[in-house]
Amino acid sequence: MSGHLIDHEKEKPAVSTDQSSLTTETIEASRSTAHVGTVPAFLKWSVLACGVLFAVVLSSLFVVNRELPGFIERQLNTHVSGYRFTVGQASLSPSLSLEVRELTMMQTEHPDPPVAEIPRWVFSIQWRHLLSGVLVSDYLISRPTLHITLPQAKKELHDTVPIHQKGWREALYSFYPIKINEFKIEDADVTYVDQDPSKPLRFTHLNLVAGNIRNIRSPDDAYPSDLNLNGKIFGSGKILMKGHANFLAQPHAGINVDLALQHVELEPLLPVTGRYNITIQGGLLAADGRLEYTAEGETTANLTTMTIEGVRVDYVHSSETRAKETQTGQVAVKTARQLQNKSGTLIRIDHGEIKDSEFGFVNTAAKPPYRVFLSRGALHLDHISNHFIEGSGSITLTGAFMGTGDTVISGTFRPETRSPDFDLNIKIERTQLRAMNDLLRAYGNFDVTAGLFSLFSELKVKNDRVEGYIKPLFKEMKVYDARQDREKSLFHKLYEGLVGGVAKLLENRPREEVATRTDLSGAVENPEASTWQVIINLVRNAFFQAILPGFEKEIRSPHQ
Repeated sequence: MSGHLIDHEKEKPAVSTDQSSLTTETIEASRSTAHVGTVPAFLKWSVLACGVLFAVVLSSLFVVNRELPGFIERQLNTHVSGYRFTVGQASLSPSLSLEVRELTMMQTEHPDPPVAEIPRWVFSIQWRHLLSGVLVSDYLISRPTLHITLPQAKKELHDTVPIHQKGWREALYSFYPIKINEFKIEDADVTYVDQDPSKPLRFTHLNLVAGNIRNIRSPDDAYPSDLNLNGKIFGSGKILMKGHANFLAQPHAGINVDLALQHVELEPLLPVTGRYNITIQGGLLAADGRLEYTAEGETTANLTTMTIEGVRVDYVHSSETRAKETQTGQVAVKTARQLQNKSGTLIRIDHGEIKDSEFGFVNTAAKPPYRVFLSRGALHLDHISNHFIEGSGSITLTGAFMGTGDTVISGTFRPETRSPDFDLNIKIERTQLRAMNDLLRAYGNFDVTAGLFSLFSELKVKNDRVEGYIKPLFKEMKVYDARQDREKSLFHKLYEGLVGGVAKLLENRPREEVATRTDLSGAVENPEASTWQVIINLVRNAFFQAILPGFEKEIRSPHQ
């Protein structure tokens, strides 16, 4: 029993030693933990200060953002003349980016519809340029809608203050004073309404990027900024523009871009062309070229290729539009004069082509009205320019006159120095005369039941003078037909019989043709007219004077 007690007592120190060791380790661990958990006082105050500062910033932004929409709206309305703005929302972030939502712009004089509606406009600092010591920003406009009407456009065109001087820059910098370096527009929709609201011109899904506006990169380049545009025109068409610009050039910003148009429908242009008495049906346009506008104001517009296919174009003349046509012609002549050999302005078409199209002239002022047309038309333009030093250009037009007569019209055109300068050859063969009955009724007061018409002409205009001839031929012409004319008066039947009789007297017996030749020699009627006006007047006057060759006087006598 005592031995057991002794053994038991011997074990006690060992247990005590382990407990002592455990206690020591626990104490050391506790001390170590207590040491690690201790935070320096300055760090605590720093974190607290940052938290307080962040809370102050958030509170300040909350207060600022509450007043920001009204402030931006007031700044825009104060600085920009001729327009009124409303702002729905606006917010400034801690990164100093500004987001404006539901911005609406209305023209003061014509407020309906709004000119622009912008769902989202973001102003941001380009932080990467801070490393270069430059503080600049970028603008991003998302899904804007522009809606412009003819009255709004006229107001802007006739305003004494140009649109770029209406205070836009001052307005933007008044609430976001960091200079812009990049400008982006995403998915824009632009609508223009000319005269007919039911037929607007629409440009959709337009995207524009203008980069390096402040010329931070390559400042010594003539065009250091990138410029890109793409989108859709009139539904199926596409527009592409890519090149460079110099937005800071003086006295004008300069651009140098390549342009391309693809599959553009022409018929939507009818509301615009209709104002000039031109009607359009169908037609697709494709073109590419280059446009350059230098800081000094020099302009180069070079159309490398252009193709139009399947269009029907009519010029419509009426008694109501006579005065307007004269005025339009005068404006066209003045514009053409200003551009001819103008220093610093080069307009050139390297190659243009119109395929499988129809060109017509409609005269509703005549009695009866008539339409003269060329079907299956193909027009080729080569090397057409407004500068004499660019050399001569050529035009070739082929088709079927009045749907039946094989036609070739070719011309060589030299850029004008002071008056039109060109050579023109016309050949029309074997046109069915019945297709020309409305024309014959209008100018000769008779019609035909059979016959063929041909026309040959050579014209040269230079130094305000015209030289050449026009030679129409009528073959196998039959004027009077009792079955066709049984509803006409006896007097008119006798008149048409006389016309047919005179034609017989003038026939070239071996060939059974009526042929006359009208020589043209003398001063150009209006040397101040444009090339196209001179051509139209020459052909129209000579053609209609010779349309009833050799017996025009006899035709008029019995009718009188």
